[in-house]
Amino acid sequence: MDVESGISRRGLIGGAVAGGAVLAFGGLRQSASAASSSGSLPSNVDVVVVGAGISGLMAARNLVKAGKDVLVVEANDRVGGRVLNHTLNNGSVIESGGAFVGPTQNHILALAQELGVPTFKEYVAGKNVYAAKGMKLQYTGTVPPDPLILADAALLQLRLDEMSKQVPVDAPWTAKKAAQWDSITVEQWIKRNTILPRVREVLLAYLQPSFGTDGTNMSLLFLLWYIATAGDETHPGNFTRSSSTADGAQDSRFVGGSGLVPQRMADALADRVALNAPVRRITQSASDVRVATDRGTVRAKQVIVAVPPPLALGIQWSPALPSRRRQLLQHMPMGQLMKCDAVYAKPFWRDKGLSGSGVATYGAVRAMFDNSPADSSCGVLLGFVGGSTWQTYGRKSLAERRAAVLEGFALFVGKEALNPVEYVEHDWTLDQWTKGSPIASPTPGAITAYGSTIREPAGRVHWAGTETATYWSGFMDGAVRAGERAATEVAALA
Repeated sequence: MDVESGISRRGLIGGAVAGGAVLAFGGLRQSASAASSSGSLPSNVDVVVVGAGISGLMAARNLVKAGKDVLVVEANDRVGGRVLNHTLNNGSVIESGGAFVGPTQNHILALAQELGVPTFKEYVAGKNVYAAKGMKLQYTGTVPPDPLILADAALLQLRLDEMSKQVPVDAPWTAKKAAQWDSITVEQWIKRNTILPRVREVLLAYLQPSFGTDGTNMSLLFLLWYIATAGDETHPGNFTRSSSTADGAQDSRFVGGSGLVPQRMADALADRVALNAPVRRITQSASDVRVATDRGTVRAKQVIVAVPPPLALGIQWSPALPSRRRQLLQHMPMGQLMKCDAVYAKPFWRDKGLSGSGVATYGAVRAMFDNSPADSSCGVLLGFVGGSTWQTYGRKSLAERRAAVLEGFALFVGKEALNPVEYVEHDWTLDQWTKGSPIASPTPGAITAYGSTIREPAGRVHWAGTETATYWSGFMDGAVRAGERAATEVAALA
């Protein structure tokens, strides 16, 4: 995404497994068998991991390396969670979920390299397009040359960066102004700190793809913490890195799609991964913990829960979860977001000198970018429909929404966009085992009141998932980090 203007492009979820991919798992056994989709489960293991997204699979992978007997139970009929590949009619692969990686996301990059999943740079050559009511501009660089927003947007970004520096990535509730910042929504703060409505409209191109919300019920402290986590132990996070394409969070994608990462982890874990096994009840005792699924009950010494926060509330807990932990989960809703892709015989916009990137202050497509596969075997434009834009277009018929999205693409790159050879969309609000956007966003007051429980074990239950990361929360790197941390906790106990 563009930085100085507060405009950003954010990616949200084929190919055969290379012969050496399983070898990269070190201590894991090689096996040609895939995750099990039916049949009975083992009666006893050392650790049950709930959720086969990247975070849960990473935790299981590390625990197996530590010599533990592990079972991953996944409600869905696939692995990957919020990461999902989609194979187009011509055989090319795009991502319908999490897609991008960039500098300081060292954990996901190291994992992918070990698994034999290479990256390629996101296409950014050519001019970007900015569309506001009464204005349409082509530009290079990161900031649309809209004279009405430049000064206001630059000041807004500066303030966000300066405030985020005061938020500890591992304990945002301890920030000096935590209570103040956690008491208001992002929308309220933006209105107080901008002069022109257009600046707020442009900022939606960052908020809607990133969180599936306009910031109307999202804590300002959470946004500041999110920005602070866009780095690593030696590179403090900032808005630029969290929102940029080149050299930022959206710098690169995976050849063959990001879905190869969880799939290759699951392939190596083999029958340690049980699909179609939603967890209904978790019962703890002094000696063990029992995890009841639709495919049977498994006893374990410890459990790692690595699912989107609202899904943990759907589990029956005995004894009940600690009150503050339950309150935190109840105040971390998922946003409303869908990804819409239009496929063309070739990326025709490149011949026009356009990057395929666009930002608009109106219409069905507020943020667009080039989502073509690495070999450019076809051209793909991606648009996000989130927050209030989802409220407007997500509830329309497929035909109406498709027409509106294609009109949005045509606004940016020309009328050729109205006639794709294929149209693909994935509405994450309809995904039973995800429920919405790429990260759960705490409401005002939740972080200061309950945030300290985010990684706090509840008896024998430990927590993973990208929301529990201290760097790159909401991204694949955060998911990997959270899985690693949870595995380290549990390996010392199980």
